This record gives sequence, structure tokens and C-alpha cells, in this order.
Amino acid sequence: MSEIKKAACHFCHMNCGMLATVENGVVTKVVGDPEHPFNVGAQCPRGVAALDHLNHPNRINYPLKRVGKRGSGEFKRVSWEEALDDIAARLTALKEKYGAETIATTGGTNRTDDFARRRFFNLLGSPNVVHTAPVCWIPNFLTEAASYGWAAFDPEVAGSKCAVIWGHNGGASYLPEMRGTLQAKENGTKIIVIDPNFSETAAKADIWMPLKPGSDNALALAWLNVIINEGLCDYEFIENWTVGFEELSDRVQEYTPEWAAEKTGISPELIAETARIYAMSKPACIVWGVATDQLGKGSAASAQARVALRVICGNLDVPGGDVMPGPHPTFITDWEMELNDMLPEEQRAKQLGSDKFKLNTWPGYKLLTENMLRVWGKSIPAEWFCEANPSTVFRTMATEKPYPVKACITLANNPLVSYANSKLVYEGLKNLDLYVVMEYWMTPSAMLADYVLPAASWLERPVMTTTYGVSDWLIASEKAIEPMFERKTDIELWSELGHRMGQAEYWPWKTDEEIFKERLDPIGLELESYEEFVELYRMHFADREYRKYETRGVATPSGKIELKISIFEQLGYDPLPHYVAPPFSAEAKPELAAQYPISLVAGGGFMPFFHSEHKEITKLRLLRPYPRVAINPVLAQKLNIKEGDWVWIETPTGKVKQTAFITTAVAPDVIQAERGWWFPEKEVKDPSLMGVFESNINVCVDDELDTLDELCGSFCARGIMCRISKVEGNN
Repeated sequence: MSEIKKAACHFCHMNCGMLATVENGVVTKVVGDPEHPFNVGAQCPRGVAALDHLNHPNRINYPLKRVGKRGSGEFKRVSWEEALDDIAARLTALKEKYGAETIATTGGTNRTDDFARRRFFNLLGSPNVVHTAPVCWIPNFLTEAASYGWAAFDPEVAGSKCAVIWGHNGGASYLPEMRGTLQAKENGTKIIVIDPNFSETAAKADIWMPLKPGSDNALALAWLNVIINEGLCDYEFIENWTVGFEELSDRVQEYTPEWAAEKTGISPELIAETARIYAMSKPACIVWGVATDQLGKGSAASAQARVALRVICGNLDVPGGDVMPGPHPTFITDWEMELNDMLPEEQRAKQLGSDKFKLNTWPGYKLLTENMLRVWGKSIPAEWFCEANPSTVFRTMATEKPYPVKACITLANNPLVSYANSKLVYEGLKNLDLYVVMEYWMTPSAMLADYVLPAASWLERPVMTTTYGVSDWLIASEKAIEPMFERKTDIELWSELGHRMGQAEYWPWKTDEEIFKERLDPIGLELESYEEFVELYRMHFADREYRKYETRGVATPSGKIELKISIFEQLGYDPLPHYVAPPFSAEAKPELAAQYPISLVAGGGFMPFFHSEHKEITKLRLLRPYPRVAINPVLAQKLNIKEGDWVWIETPTGKVKQTAFITTAVAPDVIQAERGWWFPEKEVKDPSLMGVFESNINVCVDDELDTLDELCGSFCARGIMCRISKVEGNN
């Protein structure tokens, strides 16, 4: 018997639609779904490798329990019942001894149904949920939410006259999105790319702006200066819908193009010209890029400036501009599933980092939610948008101050590679009493675990795509087959742990599909099953509305779009855009400039990998067998470095090696190192841990708390002073 299942790839944010051919319970073929709105039938190398991933001999297929010393690589197979019983008993004992806050969790990017984890932790009583969120979307999203009540994360590039792609390279990371950019350019949209690197996307731009790494804030402030002083604003929109324009105008006077030229390395003439192009091309949009969340101190301030650009030019929530979707009106959203009200106030106050990084923790989330409920009737999820600060959590694990964090559960995340200051992360994980990892593979982080649990991948689970719970649309996909061996979904993990820890009444469902159908029911389609929705509808988009501020109002304390952000002021932060020097630049640390004369961009998305994934899959690894650092030919010649040579990259924090990729895509005083590297083929045991400290660029990235973004706790991965040298012996 042969059938076609409508699945969705989980190998990046896009969740591209896939058609899986299943014969007698075995997936025999996976191709792109031509009817899916994202990929329209296309597949990137990751999607092509779907069957290699599903059937790989190194997949974790059964629960494993550590029997040797932590990091020894000595595990034995146990049953799920034994594993969950022991995990639940040990969590309960730790909670009784130290309080629920002693239990933390780390997560990754879109391989899980995160509402379930937050539901479990709210019922447990712990606020210490961690993602890589502070360096991915959060400073931008939350700054926008504070200014105009949601994020305008849906740029209508196809209908725009000018699209500014800021710190983003869709040509290497999101191919369906890149296709749309190229189509828009063909139709007359002017493309401006802001990126230190001459990326695949920059190569297709009308204008490429190669700013110095980390200087995005200065450029945005200078654009504001030009647009305001030359009278290029949408004054009718400003008058009717905003507050704080006069204060903004006064604030940006000092940020001239000449001032910004020194900071950015871009001429005053080009700064002014591009500001005019953006302001005079109505409608226009600004496409978010993850690089703008990775500036460390000043990330949110930089986001404030870009928020103001959208607003004063009248591009907010208009056709061809930056559309603000709001929540789906009827579908039961992630926020509604989380049970945030079950987490007591006294436990919220114990959230690590909430005393310092208040926007991405309970103090800021509470203010944002109060306003969102008034206007939208729903809020953004706590998952991603209200989290313990990662750098603070790992320090607490290592030092047990201000209180012990003695247990951690990791899903869809490889902390030793994913977070700054990798050796501190290692110290923290080593100091745990209980570490549980749910994984596809034995990763370096999993090697430190007490239990490693087998995770079902996307061909073995249904996938509900909602842009992390904040879209006004959803796309539903089904599992192609039942999970192989003893693999489970994360919902099953949290539900089964919950049943063992007094939460049974809050986990009434037997399957993931049962939950998803219940969430779909309020749409009113009278479904018999979740699979019926996938077969007949697949997706549901709320009616597209523009200028929703006219009919709904604005979810801010003033009821207006705020250029001077009152929630920031309430939390004790500067409410207006302002300049912050990149924390690891020569400007901020001139005493180190001579010793570390090169500017490091620590990471960037590249095919065929996504974050630290897919290193085990041969056909993908052959495309990129070794880590590469991009070096300009002028710098390479000066240091006698040739293509393919192993090169040391060193900062005051750490030292790793990658192979030289000689290219004019980077400036002579800039290098760009790849992120996410470890080597499954190397010694698995501690201290090697598959070479996790050899080429992992996060070893070189510092996260001292005073260098993090003041509002969201983002660490700096852009514009870090470094030096490089050829590896002796060249190996």
C-alpha cells in the first residue's frame, strides 16, 4: 500500500511543505510540495537529506542512562518507564530541597512545540526557561511590541518600492524567501542590503552597504537624522498616530551622516542617499536580520532606531510595508496553551536575569501583555518572549549564586555550541545534579547528560507552523509515519513527566494530533480529525487587514504608536533611540585595539547546515567538510595565509581554529567565522567532546553581564576585536 503524506520540514524556520511517499509504513521518497505557499515545491540540501536523517545509523533510538562518570560516554539502554520514573523522582526531590526554580530548561529553534514545555514549567513552578532567544529576534520583536503593540515582522517585499534587507542573508539561509526577493526586484522593487559581508543576498542588491560589523545602530540613527532634517517624514501619520516625535527629532540631531561615517565606514553621501531612497519610496519595508539582535549592549537601542524609521515614514501596517499581523483571532494560540497564570508571582520574581534584563523577562512581559490583552484579546507567548537570561543561568549553574540551579532539561539545543562563552556553559552543565537531553544525535552537550532520550523528527510527528505562536495564520502538516524505534515527541515527554509530577489533569490528551485538533476547533470547520484539516485545508489565514491601529487602537500605554517608548521608561531604560558603542570594539576598549586589530563576525547562516545541526549526514558534510573563516586577500597575504590553511582566531575570551577561505567579500580588517562547529567523528568523551572547543567560535565570544544588551540580555557576536595567525604545522 502506497500513500502520500503532507509533511513539513523541521530543518529551519521556514517549515517548507513536503510530500512523503509511504509504502507499507516506510518512507521511500520525500519531495517538495508544489502547493505549499512557502517553498512551492522546492527543496534545499537539508530537505533533500530527509531520509538520511530519518534512517541514520547514529540516531538516538532508545532512552540511554549514564552509568559512568559524567562525560565518560558510558551509557546503558533503559526503558522509557524507568527513565521517566527516575527523572520525575529526582526532579521532585530537587524541587523539595531547593525550590522549583532549581530546575531549568534550554531549547532551540523550531523543532519542538514550545507551548508544552512552558505549560510543564509553569505547573512545576519554575521561571527558568531558556532559549537562544536574546540573540534571535527578541530585541527587535519586543522593542516593536513596546512601540506599537506587536511586531511588524511580515514585510510585504513583493508590493514594496524599496526593501531594506538589514543583517540578513536569505540567499544562504531561507531560500524560499530569497526567491521572493528576486521576484520583487524583477518587478521593480529597489533592494538595499546592509551587511559587512558581500553575501549571496548582497550580490543581488541594487545597493550594498558594507558597514563595519556592529555599527548598525549608528547607521539607523543617521538615517533618522537625514529623514527628519530634510522633511521626508509622513507628517500626517505622525500627527494622527504617534507620540514622541519632537523628542525624537531633538535626540537625533547629533547623529549626522558625517558622524556615522566614522562609525560605519560608509561615506556620508551614501548614508544620505540611501536614507532618501528609503524615505521617498512609499511603501517601503525593512526586512529583519538576526545580526541586528547580536550586537550585545545596544541591540535594543539599535532596534529602537529602526522602529522609528518605519513609523516616521508611514510604512507601518500598510500594503507593501511592514505588516503587523497580531494573533490569530480564533485558533487557540501558544499563549492560550501555556497556562502562564499558573506560575505564582513569587516564582516569577525568581526568574534569573529579571532584575537586570527586564524587557525579555517577567517585568517587561507583564507590561506588554496588559496592553496586548486590551487591544488584541491575546498576548504573545511567554515562551521566547519572557525567559530567564541564558548567560545568567549558566553562571548560576556554575556558581550556585544567587541560588542553586541543579537540574536542566535540554531539547532541540546543543548548549556547548549554541551560547556564548562555551567553556562557562561547560562548567555549568558539569555542575548539575541532573541533566536530561532529548536529541536526534549524541551531541557534545548530550555526552554530559544523565539521560539521553530519543526525539522524533519531522517525518515522525505532526507540525503546526505559527511563527512561534505570534502569527495570524497557521499551516498544519501531518506525520508521515509513526515514530521509529522508541522515539517520542516533546509533547509526549512533557505530558508523561507531568503525569508523574502531579499535573495529570492538565495533560488530558493522548496524542499530539488530539491537541492540535482541539486548537483548531474554534475556527468552526467541524472537523472529524486533525488529519482531515491537513487533507482538506492545510492552512488557515486570518483575513488580511491593514492599518489595524485605525480600528483596534494601539496596544501601548498611551494608545498611540510611541516613538518615545513609555514601557522602556517604566522599566528604567532610555525611551528614545540612542547610540551605544559596540561592546568589544576598539571604540569601547581602546586599550586592546593594538593587540586585537581585526574585527570578528562570529557566525552567520550557511548551507547546508542550520545552527549546529547535520554534521553527521555524509552528503551534507561533504558539501562543507571543515569550518571556514572568510579572510580578505590583503590580510591573508600580509599574514602568509593561503586558501585552506588552518588559522587561529583569538579574542581575550578564547582561541579556536578554522580553515582560511580567501575572499574579497569581507573587508581587509574583518573576518567572518562560521558558527556551530563540532566533529561527530572525533573522540566523544570528555574533555574532547567531539572537538567542541576546537573550532566552535562561541569559545571566543564573551558574555560578561555588563556587555549584554541592557534590555534583553543579548550577547555580542558582531564586531569583536580579534587577531589571527597561521596554525603551526598547518593542521
